Amino acid sequence: MPERTSYDAVIVGGGHNGLVAAAYLARAGRSVLVLERLDHTGGAAVSTRAFTGIDARLSRYSYLVSLLPQAIVRDLGLRFAVRKRTVSSYTPAVRGGRPTGLLVGGGEARTRESFAELTGSEREFAAWQRFYGTTRRLAERVFPTLTEPLPTRAALRAAVDDDTTWHALFERPLGELVEETFTDDLVRGVVLTDALIGTFAAAHDPSLRQNRCFLYHVIGGGTGDWDVPLGGMGALTDALAEAARGAGAEIVTDCAVTGIATDGRNAEVTCARGTIGARRVLVNASPRELAHLLGETPPPPAEGAQLKVNMLLTRLPRLRDTRVDPREAFSGTFHVAEGYGQLERSYRQAASGELPAAPPSEIYCHSLTDPSILGADLIRQGYQTLTLFGLHAPARLFAADNDATRERLLAATLAELDTHLAEPLADCLAHDADGRPCIEAKSPLDLDAELGLPGGNIFHRELAFPYADPEDGGGGAPARWGVATGHPNVLLCGAGAVRGGGVSGIPGHNAAMAVLEEG
Repeated sequence: MPERTSYDAVIVGGGHNGLVAAAYLARAGRSVLVLERLDHTGGAAVSTRAFTGIDARLSRYSYLVSLLPQAIVRDLGLRFAVRKRTVSSYTPAVRGGRPTGLLVGGGEARTRESFAELTGSEREFAAWQRFYGTTRRLAERVFPTLTEPLPTRAALRAAVDDDTTWHALFERPLGELVEETFTDDLVRGVVLTDALIGTFAAAHDPSLRQNRCFLYHVIGGGTGDWDVPLGGMGALTDALAEAARGAGAEIVTDCAVTGIATDGRNAEVTCARGTIGARRVLVNASPRELAHLLGETPPPPAEGAQLKVNMLLTRLPRLRDTRVDPREAFSGTFHVAEGYGQLERSYRQAASGELPAAPPSEIYCHSLTDPSILGADLIRQGYQTLTLFGLHAPARLFAADNDATRERLLAATLAELDTHLAEPLADCLAHDADGRPCIEAKSPLDLDAELGLPGGNIFHRELAFPYADPEDGGGGAPARWGVATGHPNVLLCGAGAVRGGGVSGIPGHNAAMAVLEEG
């Protein structure tokens, strides 16, 4: 039970952003209560023993870290660390009737050689270096602004200080830049994938939703690196819960919030334990859930577009491309059916209501970089994890029969992977204590049911460019920090806030800063 009947701040939802906000506010001396409907904190950033009788703690939903500012880790004194991957990516292909692929990593010389072998010249590698040199400079300028008050569009453009880059990434469909820069279809596809993670779009979508997704995927940490969380994603949220409690915040689990009432100055939060007063309410849930709690009309429906698969293997499968060690290929991002033309065909098939014939996906092995998520016996026997994230799987495809469609898509996705393996993946799957294969898949509708992600959208709604939008509700500190709602004392601190999305803690930090700024 909560210890009090009213608080300076009540936070609805104990995901990582809510815990960040709680820790900052409690450290500033505010009375804080976090209410979580599940029996544990963490939201989508959790580690779970997914398979019966198996000592493997998998990052069940979110699984890599890029956008979490080190300043948050330092400010809150978190006992949490990430580890770099030695290989960025491997993309298998067939050229001239023989298996080959593109390895990015292992040093500049090795990457250059891989590009030359695949494409037949030095041109694509030189273009790759120029392209990612540009995105890195962009990251160095944009990432620090994410934990500051929202800049105007003009101010962010001035900070970028490169009109050519601004025009290419903020004003034109990304496909134009990709096609102007690269000529090889496989290389183009590898670049485009960062624009499609959880985002259903074509390269030339005039809405630029693909550009916004790409931006957030290349600016993290000021480098664009995607790192492995040591101990799994749950290590982060466990550390955040510990930091929040240590600072004096109360956390109550198994306590669903059913309503929020506010007059703009004071609020009441109704939950399973009664009604609790609050000066401010911070909502670590989607805009859809916020509208439901306030009794208001929900925003237009959001839609996720991914298949998330977790696996445990007794060994990594051998590759048809024998020049590459599977331990290298799977330690980075292993791209499947993600050539530029393949991605466009899959998008068009899904947009027409069909499952992609060759489902695109990307895979990586957490345990190669961080074996601590496995029990000692599994490590000794050589077991490994695989995490697969499938693209172009919009929620609409699952509406008629979620279970059957999920299984059909999973089978097609694994069959596509098998075309690049020297042995079937099924032969490498471990089995749980009940004899079942250690594999689980989650569709967008599963993520909606389990986590409240609207339509399974991992960003809660479409991502926004990280600058102020005159139409983004209200005034004062909440609007300045991108966390405003239609009510002055109700703030959005989840992924649906401006500059939300991903495992970042940024919306939680910014909501806390807005509260502290207002006093």
